[in-house]
Amino acid sequence: MTTFIPAYDTESAACFAALHTIVEIHHKYGLPATFFLVAQLLDSQGDEYRRHIGDHPLFEIASHSYTHLLLREHRLCGAPGPKDKYEREIVHSKQRLEDFFCREVSGFRTPVGFSDGLCGAPELLSLCHQAGYRYSSSLAWGPQETVPALIREPFTYREQGYPDFWELPPCGWHDNLLKGNNAWDPQPLQLFPHPMPEAAATRFIETPEEEFAMNRVFIDKAIEMGAKHVSLIWHPWSLKRFDPAMKMLELTFSYVRERGLPVLSFAEFLKMVG
Repeated sequence: MTTFIPAYDTESAACFAALHTIVEIHHKYGLPATFFLVAQLLDSQGDEYRRHIGDHPLFEIASHSYTHLLLREHRLCGAPGPKDKYEREIVHSKQRLEDFFCREVSGFRTPVGFSDGLCGAPELLSLCHQAGYRYSSSLAWGPQETVPALIREPFTYREQGYPDFWELPPCGWHDNLLKGNNAWDPQPLQLFPHPMPEAAATRFIETPEEEFAMNRVFIDKAIEMGAKHVSLIWHPWSLKRFDPAMKMLELTFSYVRERGLPVLSFAEFLKMVG
């Protein structure tokens, strides 16, 4: 059965304003989630994050780097940052989060994400191994860095020399791109012919109901395919800017319950597949 995994790329100071409502909705539905957290946010907002998610058994804390530095070349987002910063972004971010929350951090998601995840990035894989991560969730774009990210099954980086290190890919549109929060026209971001025409976008969405309808496309497709999991790409700052009441989350979670899907964090899901 397909597992639904709620996850949030918590990457800027603006994300905290959305956190209270997100947490309330998770409490209402009793659903876990993974928060990929930029470690630097703890310097200014650490106490608030500890109070809202750090001590709660529903929520997994994972790393989203130390400062949100780009770690690989990206067709749309540009050149990576300096390599002498990579250890801090990958290894030290995990240490900072674990020391602050007194909890194990087992997952890492690169800033932005990439079409190939960490395949072909030996330095990044080596640092993830050095840090002791058990999984990455960084394959977050379609082919040639297009959107949406297609539904992909979990796999290990065995061919890269790390047979026990998993990639657990998210799928769908980056919610900020679908809403126009980055002001990138959605049409040139997509492949042609479109690999998933039902998920094509010719304009920015305008309502939470439209966003839910797009989410439902990926949920239904994952179920139809018999995929092991489905996890959408959400950013708290973008969710709040577009939909302060988080109506989309309510619609999505209600639908997940209606379809009878199990709901787990990434760390919990990894116990099933790894």
